[in-house]
Amino acid sequence: MTTNAAGSTPDALPSASLPADTRGGTRRSHPLLWVPTGYFTMALAYVMLTSVTAIMFKNLGMDNGKAAEYASYLILAYTIKPLFAPFVEMYRTKKFFVLCAQLAIAMGFGAVALAMSLPGYMAIMVALFVVLSFVGATQDIASDGVYVTALDARSQSLYCGIQSLSWNIGPIVASGGLVYLSGWLHTNTFHHDPKVFGPDWIDSWRIVFWIVAGITLLMALWHLRTMPEGAKAANAPQSIDEAKAILKDSFITFFQKRDVWLMIGFAFLFRLSIGLLEKIGPFFMVDPKVEGGLGLSNELLGIVYGTYGLAAVLLGSLLGGLFVARRGLRPTLFLLCCAVNIPNVTFLLMAIYQPTDLLVISAGVAIEKFFFGFGSVGFMIYLMQQLAPGKYTTTHYAFGTGLMGLCMLVTGSVSGHLQEYLGYVHYFWFVMAATIPSFLVTWFAPFHHAEG
Repeated sequence: MTTNAAGSTPDALPSASLPADTRGGTRRSHPLLWVPTGYFTMALAYVMLTSVTAIMFKNLGMDNGKAAEYASYLILAYTIKPLFAPFVEMYRTKKFFVLCAQLAIAMGFGAVALAMSLPGYMAIMVALFVVLSFVGATQDIASDGVYVTALDARSQSLYCGIQSLSWNIGPIVASGGLVYLSGWLHTNTFHHDPKVFGPDWIDSWRIVFWIVAGITLLMALWHLRTMPEGAKAANAPQSIDEAKAILKDSFITFFQKRDVWLMIGFAFLFRLSIGLLEKIGPFFMVDPKVEGGLGLSNELLGIVYGTYGLAAVLLGSLLGGLFVARRGLRPTLFLLCCAVNIPNVTFLLMAIYQPTDLLVISAGVAIEKFFFGFGSVGFMIYLMQQLAPGKYTTTHYAFGTGLMGLCMLVTGSVSGHLQEYLGYVHYFWFVMAATIPSFLVTWFAPFHHAEG
């Protein structure tokens, strides 16, 4: 599972007992009825907002700098969600927030589709996306809360794999299927030139947003019937002042950790080069060859980047987890850092030679994505085992993933402007140079807790 779903709820949430609505074991609340759909819906909103929007901005004629920058800003809400998670815990039930968030997301994407017909639609869309990012982050907090409090410890472990798999289906549908659909509709239904970026792309993307709105609405109706309420945490804050006090104490204890600044540096810098590559990689695929890109259509981008690439991430994550389980984290962490960063060279090679063979392009993307998935497992385990332990384990883990999100926000917001200034070949050389801080923080990363 990607990091945005982790660490959303306050600490000490009860996980050893089931609330009344699930204790009876009725089919209505069986985890298989709501865990897969819940995490798929979370991922769909997240990926549409933070990744697919960049492709849409690019299609609509926005330059690389602004397209990457605007899409990166939408990561902010997911980065700071630990700050407002205690307030979600205070009111009503977690299911209530899940349903409200999903209904709002459905309405929001529908509003985006409608706004694309208005003059000045771009500013309206960006404003709607910002609101939707905070709603999506709230959905994550509440959905994680239902999972943690409606299932006992054994069930949490039992369904963890299904949770992770279901979340990762979201990027395949969004970055793969829906990006492919946007290109197919643009070319075959509306008969526009796929190589020309501009307002003609509105027609196909409007349909994509209506589809996302419809899927999310269906998920909300499904969860209304199948999702349990989620128990209230035993130590949930009873007032805003109490919630503020919990947040303050969690910050104080976080910065009291031994070698905390080394761990903060690790959390922020481990995936620095990936942050520089995340938004620019798809742009490189669709930009014409005369501009240094590979000239792929949206359909091929959806297949190569959103399907083959994401499948490689899943396989790499699985094998990386097995590798760490067998060898341990401490002796393998630097090797895992190498796996994340060194294969970025495939993009540099593709920028230099600009291959036309789809098999070669697919192999280059799959290699980078496979090793990214393989190595990123070490990052998440380090946060769990070394950064998070203490009084506020869940919150401190969320701080760690938030630092990673902050890195993605900062690097993503500047990546497009840097690429336009440097050109693709020199930019990918810069990405390779940006791996050096990752190697340094990994080499000096402290280990103060026994591995789980």
